[in-house]
Amino acid sequence: MSRNRLVKGLVGSLLAAYSLSALAAPTIDVHSDPNCGCCSAWVSHLEEAGFAVNHHRDGDLRSVKVANNVPAELASCHTAIVDGYVIEGHVPAADIKRLLEEQPDVIGLTVPGMPHGSPGMETGRVDDYAVLSWTRNDSIPAIFSEYTQ
Repeated sequence: MSRNRLVKGLVGSLLAAYSLSALAAPTIDVHSDPNCGCCSAWVSHLEEAGFAVNHHRDGDLRSVKVANNVPAELASCHTAIVDGYVIEGHVPAADIKRLLEEQPDVIGLTVPGMPHGSPGMETGRVDDYAVLSWTRNDSIPAIFSEYTQ
């Protein structure tokens, strides 16, 4: 093999590896109660969607929520941080990927409460629910996406 072909092959391999890593989803830090099964199921949903997850089962969720500007009315059972955004509750991985792609000027996304049928809450029953976004200056959250039957 000629040196030129070897260099081209090596450069091509490096570019392919860089492209794959650039497409890989970033790491999400998830904070949850150590005994919560639905939180672990949501983490599995994220991992299946290609996210790397650091799952902190520390149980000190109130301070995590306060530190990340999660209003009580938007709270759920776990809080995650990814690329500076807050993800509260059972937000589908596709919505997180869209958030990271579009990079809107919001604090983050939330699925308040724990609606049946949302990722990690697959109970056999499916409720309609919305994924909401919120900002520091707006008291009314906006609908980011809706899941209806």
